[in-house]
Amino acid sequence: MNRRSEGGSCIAIRTTPSNSRFHHASVSSSCSDPATSGGSTWMRKGLPCVCFKKKGNYARICVNVSAPQEERLRRLKNRTKVYFDPTLLEHQEALRVLWSSTFPDQELDGLISDQWKKMGWQGKDPSTDFRGAGFISLENLLFFAKTFSISFQCLIRKQGSKEAAWEYPFAVAGLNITFMLMKMLDLNANKPRTLVSAVFVHMLSENEWAFDLLYCIAFVIMDKKWVEKKASYMEFNDVLKSTRAQLEEELLMDDVFKIEDIPSYRLLY
Repeated sequence: MNRRSEGGSCIAIRTTPSNSRFHHASVSSSCSDPATSGGSTWMRKGLPCVCFKKKGNYARICVNVSAPQEERLRRLKNRTKVYFDPTLLEHQEALRVLWSSTFPDQELDGLISDQWKKMGWQGKDPSTDFRGAGFISLENLLFFAKTFSISFQCLIRKQGSKEAAWEYPFAVAGLNITFMLMKMLDLNANKPRTLVSAVFVHMLSENEWAFDLLYCIAFVIMDKKWVEKKASYMEFNDVLKSTRAQLEEELLMDDVFKIEDIPSYRLLY
């Protein structure tokens, strides 16, 4: 591979021995010698190639530097910066569509109604629950409801689960999952700073809806862990941390290069 690709540089990451499941990465400025570590960082022009060690061999994930792919990452980051605005008709309509997608046989009384508590919002006005996650968290819920309707309905209605009655607020849990993913993938950074975020950028180059799909995967993992743990609401943060750990582990597995390769993707219907 050339030392420089068009529009950006090539960066090699070498895993170092560790007792933990996740390996620390050292970075060099060239892919010509993946075993060489140095003081270079991700802060370079363009998106880099990422080389990481799997089972004794260096497998290379190339994050292309073409303008359309950089545009995908830019659009995703812009989505994370949009606050929920209850005065915008578009945001109001999104809430109504979420309700109709969740409870198609029940008419919504209004955007401020005690009915919202049934979906797992904290009060009768869901707009008060949007904080750090922003409008993208509502988009994530809508994507889940429409793309994997069986899984979505199963989770919200707790079908087939005797252990997990309505023990956590579904909608608010969804907002927390969005925020967790934004932090895990380092979407506020200019460039990927971790191997997990670099792998995700490659997945985004393959599928523009990678973030929304990863959200759906995270939700089903979280719910599964909740049921297995028979958790209480006070344990929600612990379950969320465990969910993040499993996501990171699966993202770094061998032969996981597309979002559909993630083992827990098979939990979605």
